[in-house]
Amino acid sequence: MRVSRILKSCKEFFYRKDAASGIEYAIAAAMVAAVLSGFTGPISENVTTIFEKVKTSMVNAGTTGDPQ
Repeated sequence: MRVSRILKSCKEFFYRKDAASGIEYAIAAAMVAAVLSGFTGPISENVTTIFEKVKTSMVNAGTTGDPQ
């Protein structure tokens, strides 16, 4: 996956200790922010859909289940 490869590269970049400057960290932070802003909408929609399915399943299980 490209995203996992990018994240691995970013992680390795942050753990390097050889003369990293503030500019390098700022560039890395900007890249991460750009990637996250691109995925925020779709991820949010998917998470909302999953929670709605769970909620519906729980409501249905409560109305059709045997009383205890």
